[in-house]
Amino acid sequence: MPIQIPDSLPARATLEDENIFVMTEFRALHQDIRPLSLLILNLMPTKIVTETQLLRKLSNSPLQVQVELLRTLSHVSHNTDEGHLESFYTSFSEIKDKKFDGMIITGAPVENLDFTDVDYWGELCEIMEWSKTHVHSTLHICWGAQAGLYYHYGIPKYSLPKKLFGVFPHKAVRPQSPLFRGFDDVFYVPHSRYTENRLEDIQARPELELLAVSEQAGVFAVKSADNRRFFITGHPEYDPDTLANEYFRDVNKGLEINIPDNYFPQNDPKNPPQVRWRSAAQLFYTNWLNYYVYQTTPYDISRV
Repeated sequence: MPIQIPDSLPARATLEDENIFVMTEFRALHQDIRPLSLLILNLMPTKIVTETQLLRKLSNSPLQVQVELLRTLSHVSHNTDEGHLESFYTSFSEIKDKKFDGMIITGAPVENLDFTDVDYWGELCEIMEWSKTHVHSTLHICWGAQAGLYYHYGIPKYSLPKKLFGVFPHKAVRPQSPLFRGFDDVFYVPHSRYTENRLEDIQARPELELLAVSEQAGVFAVKSADNRRFFITGHPEYDPDTLANEYFRDVNKGLEINIPDNYFPQNDPKNPPQVRWRSAAQLFYTNWLNYYVYQTTPYDISRV
């Protein structure tokens, strides 16, 4: 997929070094095609890292995608340079009258807080409500999934006895679902969270369909019956060293942290991590973008 991004976005050089087809705004303007319009609400503190991870995963099909990056204004970011945010991010007030084929709402390291205690909760609720009429298909990730399930369906989150941390095997409950077309019978996904959604709460809502679970990590993938909203509780977009960086960061701070499960060979942090999730991650994002955005969104985007 030629993914269309601003010419000077830092992710561009990284992706081009990996031979990923990145299309600049100038080149896209000279093609007679309507690209998919995709909005990414980036709630992660390390925004440049998350941008690059998601753009990499969205770059694996023949589709052209025009990406806009959205941030919340009710939260001050302490981990990303304000110049970067001013250059590449937009605010809700600037895009609220636009329509989008797809939207991604990322996770955020706030799962130990009650939803209403998150400083940008009101703004996020406004965006999620807006998405019902202005976005064709929305993908919620990790805490973003918990927030979406709570806002749209009243599904609570529950604290875990200890942090769920590692790379876990999963199975599709509905292997015929286009979202998991081409997947192996068992596939791996990284998780890093302190809270969970419970199976019985999902199954009690007829508007929701359970798509994939893990024996160790619990509920993984859920969608609305109308195919407009998707919720995943893990991070298939993570880089090979994301969990390692998190682990060593906490170790260096003297915090209590478990060695991530199924990650370091022989469970030894001195060994380089073993990547088990890369191919499934690429397929997941490609399937969502193809089957639930491109194949079903109206050509006239004003009709979304």
